[in-house]
Amino acid sequence: MQNDVVIIGGAFSGLAAATYLARARRRVCVIDAGQPRNRFAKASHGFLGSDGSDPAAILARAREQLAAYPGVTMVAGEAVGARAVGDGFVVSLSSGEEIAASKAILAFGLRDSLEPMPGLQERWGKSVLHCPYCHGFEFIDRPLGVLARTPMSVHQACLVAEWGPTTLFLNGVELEQKSAEPLARHGVTIEPRKIKRLVGEGCALSAVELEDGSQRPVAALYVAPQSSLSSPIAMQLGAAIDDGSVGPMIRTDADRMTTVPGLYAAGDIARARHSVSWAVADGVTAGTSVHRALVFG
Repeated sequence: MQNDVVIIGGAFSGLAAATYLARARRRVCVIDAGQPRNRFAKASHGFLGSDGSDPAAILARAREQLAAYPGVTMVAGEAVGARAVGDGFVVSLSSGEEIAASKAILAFGLRDSLEPMPGLQERWGKSVLHCPYCHGFEFIDRPLGVLARTPMSVHQACLVAEWGPTTLFLNGVELEQKSAEPLARHGVTIEPRKIKRLVGEGCALSAVELEDGSQRPVAALYVAPQSSLSSPIAMQLGAAIDDGSVGPMIRTDADRMTTVPGLYAAGDIARARHSVSWAVADGVTAGTSVHRALVFG
């Protein structure tokens, strides 16, 4: 095999895995299409030592540091296919190139799909957000909103209320009767009318305009988007995929190995909770687990 490990995805989990493998003197190839999930956000919060930093700058610094290790190859391109060959894997790129390795780590991330609502897409990662831990403190004590999409939206609204006065916009979603009590307990206001559009200057959000033309002041709207795997490679290789609360999730064990021997998965594609810190931790777990598998067979 040309490489000990091939890593598909060069964002936080993929680079963390590659760094630990490189420090273990292994030959690593990282394939990156340059489309990290958080590319819409200008700042990443909660990541130790880099709170408020541009996520693209964090990744650029990590790539520069990784490139200093011998045995590391970084390929800018899209992995479009993979197959098991003997005891290893061969990954095919859109360029036609093929890369072989003894082990493989999937770290290609998720793709988010948003409601087709005027004003929503262009504010994603700025004032339309997913995680209050990552993007909540910046909007404290200002009017906040949660867009209902699934039964878990009630849980999300109760959580977001920790950061400021919160409205749950049902937008046509039927609210279960049992949900009224926890929403009231956390001071969440329920808005049953449908949303017409989001209002605000540029990427900022100032209000939600409802179907009757009235507006509700909102500084940030939290949304749990429908997510999908950004690559078909896990399915091509036969890895088990489970249905998560917001989309598919690759099944892994505690070492981040999938149901396919020698194939690992890290980051948002393999866990229900998402953040930069968790992605890095999962990458470290996958990288060190792969190294032990290479050592002990």
